Amino acid sequence: MSAFGGYSGQAYSPAGDKGRFVLPPAFRKAVKESSANTKILCLAAHDRFDCLVGFGLSRTEKLHEQLDREEERAIRLQQDDFDREVRAQQLFGFEQLPFDDSGRFVMPDHLRDLGKVGDGLYFQGAGEFFFIWNPGELARMDSAWKGAQATCSKLVAEAAAKAAKKGGAK
Repeated sequence: MSAFGGYSGQAYSPAGDKGRFVLPPAFRKAVKESSANTKILCLAAHDRFDCLVGFGLSRTEKLHEQLDREEERAIRLQQDDFDREVRAQQLFGFEQLPFDDSGRFVMPDHLRDLGKVGDGLYFQGAGEFFFIWNPGELARMDSAWKGAQATCSKLVAEAAAKAAKKGGAK
């Protein structure tokens, strides 16, 4: 049995040089555990929100199960508009991105566009996956997201203060 226990917690990572981002340590450890101890991050656009979702390779099996459940439900409810192939490409259209020991990875431009990625990423654990938000997009969400919004604001402010202090030390 895998040591993977799901994704929880929050973190903020400012954009790095050369279009690189850093997968924060807690998420890096969980992704690696979920990817059979390989350093592969799976990223996809969220289907309803202007953000990305991240997960490890072990979620693939659950996605197959989800696809089967959705098809069975559509048949049972006689939903003629269900298209297994369309749904499969939605579920399995994620990118597999390698990351190094420090968690650095390069995000493809199309995912940056889909996730409206800016100068940094806010990571929010959600059990089987985690959200990756542009802080500005998260701030536009309704009050159901107020905890994540408050945490994100705090983490962004801390990162800005740290960067200013580091810049002032030169």
